[in-house]
Amino acid sequence: MLTKDNVAIGIEWRFGPDWPGQRCGAKTRRGTACQRPANKKNGRCRLHGGASTGARTEEGLARISAANLRHGKFTKDKLEKRRGNAAKGQEILAELRQMERELIAGGLLDKHWRDSFPS
Repeated sequence: MLTKDNVAIGIEWRFGPDWPGQRCGAKTRRGTACQRPANKKNGRCRLHGGASTGARTEEGLARISAANLRHGKFTKDKLEKRRGNAAKGQEILAELRQMERELIAGGLLDKHWRDSFPS
């Protein structure tokens, strides 16, 4: 219980506005940033998840991964497929450029053949 004897009004709090340490910064119900001191390991105070160790079991990690998936656009499989398609496209472009150089060198294609097409 707080009484006049154990609380001095006007004395600065230990983590007052001039405290140089890192603040929690989580959005409070009021809409402002939390001003409590942050834990070193994750940058949040204990009221905003600073005491949480996070998921450690395989089931927990899988549940978090599924919860964080918004769409499948950036899954590992689709990223790998996209990289493969990009590599295939680069190979095709390189082959077309080589064919263009050979046709120009053989005299079958004008050097400025691209200028004849409207842009």
